[in-house]
Amino acid sequence: MKKILLTAVMLPLMLAAAVAQSANSAATQAVKLDMSNAIELTILTGANPQMNFVTVNDYANGIVSAEQQLQVRSNKKFNVRVKAQASRFSFAGAGADPKMPLSVLRLKVYNNNTGGVITSGHSNFTSLSTNGKPMINNATPGGSNTFSVQYRATPGFTYPAGTYAMEIIYTATQA
Repeated sequence: MKKILLTAVMLPLMLAAAVAQSANSAATQAVKLDMSNAIELTILTGANPQMNFVTVNDYANGIVSAEQQLQVRSNKKFNVRVKAQASRFSFAGAGADPKMPLSVLRLKVYNNNTGGVITSGHSNFTSLSTNGKPMINNATPGGSNTFSVQYRATPGFTYPAGTYAMEIIYTATQA
């Protein structure tokens, strides 16, 4: 009788243990990143360079600006172009506008850390145009690609005192 009673008590316990669930469970999720092409061009230093002509030698030999550093962040290869906004400088000063031409100003790539190729003679001072010129081609993707430029202005003695201004436009496009 003891055996029957013991079996009657133990059998439900053994059956409960046999159908008990594990203490672990798992679920799966697929995470998707929907990314688009991204590019940004920023002027890091020298936002509005000013070149001051003070001595006769400045007029005779021209002046070279300080280094102007720009940065491109892109998730694809990219190219950089440069152009002038107008064919003549704007003028603020006494008298009539002397119409200083764009040819007074030249540009060169001073330092290139983009992995791209400097084009169109931009490793030396070269003329600018209003149509735009390729400056750096086939640059590598990245978050801190930088390049620097310098300007050289050689107006000579033809133009009167005053402030002459020209907007230079840099454009970075993905290749």
